[in-house]
Amino acid sequence: MTAAFTFPGQGSQAVGMGKALAEAFPVARAVFDEVDAALGEKLTAIIWDGPAETLQLTENAQPALMAVSIATLRVLESEAGFSVAKDAAFVAGHSLGEYSALAAAGSLSVSDTARLLRIRGLAMQKAVPVGVGAMAALLGLDYETAVAVANEAAQGQVCQAANDNGGGQVVVSGDKAAVDRAVEIAKTKGAKRAMLLPVSAPFHCALMQPAADAMAKALADVTINAPAAPLVCNVLAAPISDPAEIRRRLVEQVTGTVRWRESVAYMAGHGVTRFFEIGAGKVLSGLVKRIAEGAVGVSVGGPGDVAAAREALAAAK
Repeated sequence: MTAAFTFPGQGSQAVGMGKALAEAFPVARAVFDEVDAALGEKLTAIIWDGPAETLQLTENAQPALMAVSIATLRVLESEAGFSVAKDAAFVAGHSLGEYSALAAAGSLSVSDTARLLRIRGLAMQKAVPVGVGAMAALLGLDYETAVAVANEAAQGQVCQAANDNGGGQVVVSGDKAAVDRAVEIAKTKGAKRAMLLPVSAPFHCALMQPAADAMAKALADVTINAPAAPLVCNVLAAPISDPAEIRRRLVEQVTGTVRWRESVAYMAGHGVTRFFEIGAGKVLSGLVKRIAEGAVGVSVGGPGDVAAAREALAAAK
């Protein structure tokens, strides 16, 4: 198997995502209905009709992106013969996308995943008062240099590498004053650009510990099965399949670095040549080209992508 199924994270959301799939395919519509039922509200109305500010709220964006990813996967299964068990060497997801990957691989039920992501979104938002934390993208620095910048900027506060996205893009997260310092220091270390990101909280750093505690509690009550394909998890950049370890790593992920560059490199190093980005946007497909030479990113998010995905999967076999 030379294919990996990957799932996007926050920032890929857009009003209207998944609507054409749901209108064209009953299997996609069923996923949105299941998510609405699990949350006890019409999240689908926000996904398809907005407003964008409401969709962007972390508590909405996280389950919404998962719903679109799983709806897309169901269409690929029914219309293009996709099977996680038969076709995917690995599954992986960027931050919240890790939950989508686990739902795709049958490790979590869709309903449980929706509820967990609602809890996760609310807990991450509540963990730090608005304005106390910040995140910034440092472009053009390698990971080790970005970590050194974050350490220098901390000065007794929190400043950590939150996302190692690859292609010279590292995001740092922490106390706002420390992140502001990191932006200035990065410019002196050769960063092409360093800029604050328009996010509502400092994700993937030690300030998120209250959210990690909330997820530990929430995950303790949920059934986790062994996934149909190994999960290359964010905090290890290595595959795991044991349900107890999956539970533990999902908690660690809230405060830990999303090691996406290393995750893609690991999969490419173990024979993956096609990375199917299943769900909204094309962010992960763009990163694949920068991380793994010769690998192909295939983004699937609408009805028009299904035929090409079928051909790409056939080529991967």
